[in-house]
Amino acid sequence: MKKRIYYFLEEIGGMSLFLPQIIIQIFKPPFRPKYIIHQLVEIGINTLPIVGLMSLFVGMVLAYLAYLQFKLVEFEMYTGSLVGASMVMELGPVLTAIIVAGRIGAATTAEIGSMKVTEQIDALYTLAVNPIKYLAAPRFLAAIIMLPLLTIFADIIGMFGGYMIGVWQFGIQHSIYINKTLDFLAPDDIICGLIKTMFFGAMIVLVSCYKGFTTYGGAEGVGKATTSAVVISIVLILVMDYFLTIVLF
Repeated sequence: MKKRIYYFLEEIGGMSLFLPQIIIQIFKPPFRPKYIIHQLVEIGINTLPIVGLMSLFVGMVLAYLAYLQFKLVEFEMYTGSLVGASMVMELGPVLTAIIVAGRIGAATTAEIGSMKVTEQIDALYTLAVNPIKYLAAPRFLAAIIMLPLLTIFADIIGMFGGYMIGVWQFGIQHSIYINKTLDFLAPDDIICGLIKTMFFGAMIVLVSCYKGFTTYGGAEGVGKATTSAVVISIVLILVMDYFLTIVLF
């Protein structure tokens, strides 16, 4: 038990020292926009299909269950309100971050970890290329930009999924569904939900890059580092979500 606690504290300390190095490299020349654009496409555009599919079915399930419960007390017209508020404040940001952690976090750790164990990271140093600026900084910046945009997309698709169930399947009047949804969507709630995703994006890249740069033990070590990065990222997303919700809402 003591060994695990020591390992956990060592990981947290290592990431705390790694974060300032990434931030410094973001503002340090030379600037290479093509690296950032590549990561914007990888994190954002290429993740859209899975985020859209997830959000659609989450919205549909949420609306289905909400309608059944609200119908017992004849409040079924509030189905859209519950779906909208749930997607914007909680499910959209958290589920999008978890998908990005699984897809982008794992790929990042595997790529950087493979470079570490095959000594390609050392080769970058010999070529006077800072590997943190080359590998971590573009991903960090792209994640902070794309996570809020992905979450907006997830929120819209999720609410559309709820609309399909509420209006098309259960016959709630279109105007009532839309009006009740908009009544419960405050601009502050939308903004706070997007702020949370910026923290999630930064944390996912920090964890995945740190685990990649500290990988050892060949192919087996890359596999362990990748699994560890995804698990740590998902746990930290849920922990951060709790504290950010208390602070922001």
